[in-house]
Amino acid sequence: MKQIVILLLVISVLFSCGSRKRKHKSSKSKPKTEHVQRKHTQPKTQNKTTEAPAKEAVDLVVPKLVSSTEEYIRLFSNIAIEEMKFYHIPASITLAQGILESGSGRGRLAVEANNHFGIKCHEWTGARIYHDDDEDQECFRKYKDAKYSYRDHSLFLTERQRYAALFDLDMDDYKGWAKGLRAAGYATDRKYPEKLIALIERYKLYTYDDIVSGKTPRPIEKRKNVHFVEKGDTLYSISRKYKISIKELQKLNRLNGTTISVGQELIIKS
Repeated sequence: MKQIVILLLVISVLFSCGSRKRKHKSSKSKPKTEHVQRKHTQPKTQNKTTEAPAKEAVDLVVPKLVSSTEEYIRLFSNIAIEEMKFYHIPASITLAQGILESGSGRGRLAVEANNHFGIKCHEWTGARIYHDDDEDQECFRKYKDAKYSYRDHSLFLTERQRYAALFDLDMDDYKGWAKGLRAAGYATDRKYPEKLIALIERYKLYTYDDIVSGKTPRPIEKRKNVHFVEKGDTLYSISRKYKISIKELQKLNRLNGTTISVGQELIIKS
């Protein structure tokens, strides 16, 4: 009987020790589990900078500031040459139209929209600008860079059937192109061909056609007795410059009044 009591006491002591060990082990592991849980569920505290969405590239107009017609030609002649290589439109015609339509790159459409040819919106889905033309506040295309205006000019002529006959002309026949553009309805100005031809011959723009065609460069003619009208010119200022009377200027150029236009060729001396 005594042995049985001792055995029960030993079992009781062992059970009590095992229980304390399990309880102690449990209390030690609990914080570790909570730490792991916090590590995964705690929100990230890193600061993130939210960038504003960038504007469409076409809205970021980068105009080329031009101070003279000579500088305009220097800036855009290579583009006109490339367009001639791809689309067979005389570089001289493209440059002359750009000079005339954009005021040598100083007109509002050229400065604010890189639109050098006055191309209107039509089915255009890009950026646009509104400008008074034939009607008030007409819609015109707006370009990121002027080179896209030159490309649109090439596409405008090649994709419209009414200009198809122009591409039957020699690629460097600038006189035929100037007259053909007017006949096809590109411009309503009766003197549009003469203005283009005058610009081409004054600034020797046909030399760029020769670069593409590979022909022997045409001789540059010296024409000392001719004045090409520039912005701000009047018959009075021209008469003073060349020491000739207004009446004589009118007679030499068969002018009925005093109205002259930019690019017009005036004979100064017979």
